[in-house]
Amino acid sequence: MRFLLLTSTFTLFFLAPITALPDGADSPPDWTQWRGPNRDGQIGGPVWPERLDAEHLELLWRVPLGPSYSGPIVSDQFVFTTETKDKKSEVVLALDRKTGEQRWRTEWEGAMTVPFFAASNGSWIRSTPAYDGKNLFVAGMRDVLVCLNADTGAESWRVDFVQQFDTPLPAFGFVCSPLVDEDAVYVQAGASVVKLDKATGDVLWRALDDGGGMFGSAFSSPILADLAGTRQLLVQTREQLVGIDPMTGSVHWRQKVPAFRGMNILTPVVVGDAVFTSSYRNKSWLYRVTADATDYQVETAWSNNVQGYMSTPVVIEGHAYMHLQNRRFACIDLESGERTWTSQPFGKYASLIAQGHRILALDAGGRLLLIHATPEEFQLIDEVELSEDSTWAHLAVSGHELFVRQLGAITAYRWMDAEKK
Repeated sequence: MRFLLLTSTFTLFFLAPITALPDGADSPPDWTQWRGPNRDGQIGGPVWPERLDAEHLELLWRVPLGPSYSGPIVSDQFVFTTETKDKKSEVVLALDRKTGEQRWRTEWEGAMTVPFFAASNGSWIRSTPAYDGKNLFVAGMRDVLVCLNADTGAESWRVDFVQQFDTPLPAFGFVCSPLVDEDAVYVQAGASVVKLDKATGDVLWRALDDGGGMFGSAFSSPILADLAGTRQLLVQTREQLVGIDPMTGSVHWRQKVPAFRGMNILTPVVVGDAVFTSSYRNKSWLYRVTADATDYQVETAWSNNVQGYMSTPVVIEGHAYMHLQNRRFACIDLESGERTWTSQPFGKYASLIAQGHRILALDAGGRLLLIHATPEEFQLIDEVELSEDSTWAHLAVSGHELFVRQLGAITAYRWMDAEKK
């Protein structure tokens, strides 16, 4: 590994308070789903070190694998990951968290080829699984959802949405990352939004049938949030942002979100009773959601010319820190809609995790960045090149450890000075 140290920005670390667990607190939550334990890109736990050089970041293990975009899922014992094998089948693996040794492996036929204009980003599995402590919910490219026993890899149930709903195969595969809440699993699949019984895979309701095909089937992933005093399932389709009653599947409200060729990709971010989103080759918006005795209302609080792409922002003290279509980072004041700064270009994509006033950003070129989150200016504390291979999968952090899914491997790292924090 080649480590890069930016000493001129190192002192910025001391300017920001850090949120961490107090001494004697319970262990931090595992990395159980897309964007972490709370699905918001925020993580507590041990304080991150102030440097990313070899004295502070230790490589624990590396396991070569076939290609995948799935972010790692981390429990106290296992690291779960996926791969596409020989362009024919999909594989799910459980690796020992301490050593990287394989504990189980499950495989099924299910690969597919994406359209030619998307082929440069590969045709391998895209969705990040979800873990509920007992089961692992894995989405295969050919619009299937599989429930596996997390201890053994044995299949509990499988739903083939193309077969069940007689819908076309999604042109870009199953992209949404499953959301598990209580006894249910929510997915944007089968050219629609679906709630399933997580114990059986039975469909509880289906909403927002978009017809599927080239311009249907969502790229975004659902979240649950309280908006206008009501618990809602928030989904972003290729054309609109929608609030749904999670119990019944009925639609509370809709808001059109313009995007080039329906490329609404990032996961919407809830801030109070408002929703922030941004789309490819278009704009960014903050939509306020209100309700009266009879109906919900949505109004555009502001819009600006910031163009998001695939990266979902993290929100820190009323500001959204995001990675843009033009490969730059930007900070948006969510009250006013003002862009307060824009950085120099980095990789084509970056996954973001925040702790206090610091952000870890893993860009698509294999660089890990440590950023001081301030609305005043872009401040890079340190950076390290972790991989010569591309790193499109979402970074995972759990306790003292980081997990990076490269295109051809998965690697585990440990903060070297974690015990001193």
